[in-house]
Amino acid sequence: MKYMLVFVETAEDLAKRESAEAPAYWASWQAYVQAVEQAGIVVSGAGLMPPAMATTVRIRDGKRHVQDGPYSDTKEQLGGFYVIDVPDLDTALDWAAKCPAASYASVEVRPVMHMGE
Repeated sequence: MKYMLVFVETAEDLAKRESAEAPAYWASWQAYVQAVEQAGIVVSGAGLMPPAMATTVRIRDGKRHVQDGPYSDTKEQLGGFYVIDVPDLDTALDWAAKCPAASYASVEVRPVMHMGE
């Protein structure tokens, strides 16, 4: 079964990517990436550029509205994701718990919807 692990981090968490804490931050992620890849469960995944680089598109009354930045002004932002293929939810939760973001932010685990398969 496929699950998406959604890495939700605060702006402060994301700032660690370019701070004095960057070496430890990236080392923990590199270890996690290596572990999930070695386990052979990765379907796809990516880290994302900072939320300030996002562009949001909405259609209202048939017109396209483009907004620089993320859609909502929240404390937490999407930092990246993995889609993994594992036998069950418990296994997906185990991998989410191993993720560095689980120790300082959160990891949402959600089954992937299978459309037209």
